[in-house]
Amino acid sequence: MSHSTQPRSDETLQILLVEDNPGDARLTREAFKETDCETTLHVVTTGDDTLDFLTQQGAYESASLPDLVLLDLNLPGKDGCDVLEAIRDDPQLRPLPVIMLKSSGASEDIARCYNAQANAYLTKPADPAEFTALVEAVEQFRFKQVQLPPLQQ
Repeated sequence: MSHSTQPRSDETLQILLVEDNPGDARLTREAFKETDCETTLHVVTTGDDTLDFLTQQGAYESASLPDLVLLDLNLPGKDGCDVLEAIRDDPQLRPLPVIMLKSSGASEDIARCYNAQANAYLTKPADPAEFTALVEAVEQFRFKQVQLPPLQQ
């Protein structure tokens, strides 16, 4: 499987949102609808489902790798850092950009995420307008500024 993390401008961006809070998932979905970029948001709610999605196992055997993973730190079962460590341990998934999301900005959480090789750590805003601004900033930076190597075959 070969996958470039730099989509062409005419492609829909594939984003995997890992979020167990339905309200936050809804806010994220709405925020992406407000942006200029064409995106498809796939949502899973657990760490195990995330790894199944990324490795095309079980119900996700037809899933393709996303261009970006937005990964909530606090998940039932495997938490976000456990999932991130599994991603970084897999040679095919290692280059996948992962942004960690958390409701708090606790310094120990931030350090733990960066130690697990997160590409970024963002605190989820409570206000819907701030959430849209955050999504637009992520989209602008990730898809228009950053250049990453392709995922390995």
